[in-house]
Order: sequence, then structure tokens, then C-alpha cells
Amino acid sequence: MYQVDYVEFKKERDLGAIITDTFKFIRLEWKPFFTSILKVSLLPILLAVASMLYYVFSFSNMFTAIQTNKPEVGDFSFLNSAGILLSVFFLSISFILAWISINLSGFYYIKSYVDNRGVVDYAFINQKVREKFWSFLGLGILIGITITIGLFFCGLPGVYFYVVFTLAFPLMVFAQEDAFDAYGNSFAFVRGHWWETFGCILVVAILTNILGYIFSIPAFVYSMFQGFVSIGTDDPTALSSLFTDPVYITLEIISYLGRFMFYAVTLISTIFIYFDINEQKNASGTFEEIDNLGN
Repeated sequence: MYQVDYVEFKKERDLGAIITDTFKFIRLEWKPFFTSILKVSLLPILLAVASMLYYVFSFSNMFTAIQTNKPEVGDFSFLNSAGILLSVFFLSISFILAWISINLSGFYYIKSYVDNRGVVDYAFINQKVREKFWSFLGLGILIGITITIGLFFCGLPGVYFYVVFTLAFPLMVFAQEDAFDAYGNSFAFVRGHWWETFGCILVVAILTNILGYIFSIPAFVYSMFQGFVSIGTDDPTALSSLFTDPVYITLEIISYLGRFMFYAVTLISTIFIYFDINEQKNASGTFEEIDNLGN
């Protein structure tokens, strides 16, 4: 039995339809979609938040040391703190783990949704996230290295690679390719559709960044207010105390969670782009509909 409000992914769409159907999917599926992601990714997300707090406190301590100790020129001993180095390390690792887990759970939620015509199997999502974690990481490393190299050559090759490899992850999930196949086949898959893919990615990125930064306004306003208050004090550590202010930290966490919510727009729209190109190339959704007419 099909869902009445089922969103069909396997069809061609223009830019307007991709954006409209992305928000339609979120409107219809926001609760089970985000719940599934949080269930699978709760531990990595909590680790990322804890690492961010550790980094903020370490940075605050370093900033305070700079203000109070006033080291002489050439004396950078305050930068040798193990705390700041460890905080950067843990922050990087935890954010990578959270990014992989969030993306995998989001991709496989939609794969389950598409395969079962709107019925999502949470056990399937959890299983696939565990199975594909290292493959997803490996693909991400390959893509990261390639884009970085491309950026060294006037930046343009890096932009080209970024657009191409945006669809490598959907190829891994929906075409069930391994990391190396998804990496290599993404060039052929995007060939002839690079500009439309670039346009969609650019518009969605602008839209999600504008909407996402709305959640940063409270933290920005609060930090500006605290900054004006600290100007009238003689305490050199007044400004750095903002980084340990529980109100500011709470507002920052809310802003990150808000951006995470709008990051889902990017993820879902990327899948719509993948199916749009796939339909233009293979018409697999059309053939499935024809096969289902006799059932």
C-alpha cells in the first residue's frame, strides 16, 4: 500500500521543482527523517558538540593568556599548550565522524523511502550506516585530496571536481557502487549535465546559507552586546570570558543545530539532482512505472 503523500524521486525535474520538492519532502517527512538521523548519529553528534565545547574553552584560555601575559615578540610559548592542539584534533575527528554518520543515515533513509514507496525501515538504515561507514570515509578522503589538488591549479579544477563528486555519494548509495567505482563513474554520470548540476548546487547553497545563518543571529547579537559591555571595563579578560559564557555557548549550539537542519536541504536536493540526471540518462523510473502497470 502506497503512502498518499509519497514524494516520487525517480523523475526529471528542473531547478524550481527540485527546490520545491525538497521542502515538500521535509514538510512531510521531517519528524521520521530527523528522528532516524538522530537515532543513528546521536553519539557522533554529542561527541562533536563536546569537542566544540572543549575547543571553545581551550581557545578562551589561550586568548586570556595572550591578554594577561603579554608575551614579548618572538615568544610564542603560549601556543605550545597541549590543550589547544588536542582540542583541534578532537574537533576535526569528531566533526568528520558526525558528518559521515549524518550523511549516511540521511542517504539510506531516502533509499529505504524510495525502495519501499514511502515506508522506511530503521533497521535497514542502521545496518547500512555500519556497513558503509569506512567506504564512505574512503570516498570522502579520495574526493578531498582530488579537490584540494584541483584548487592549487587556479581553483577552477577544484570547482569542477566539487560539482562532479557531489554526485559520487548518491552513486555509492543508490547505484550500490563501491568507493572506487563511485569515484570514477561520477565523471561519466555528470558528463553533459555539469552546468545544470552546478546551477542547482549554487542556488541551493545560497538559499541554505541564508536560511541557516538566521539561527546565528541570536548568538551574534548576544556577542555584540557583551562586547560593548566589556569595552567599559578594565578587565583584559572580559572579552575572552564570552567563550565560557553558558548563554553564548547555548546560543552557538542552537545555531549549529539550525544549520544542521538546513544542511538536510542540501542532502535531499543532491539526491533529487541525482535522480533527475539518472532519469535523463537511463529513464529507470519510467521503465519501473511501465512494469508496475501490469501488477
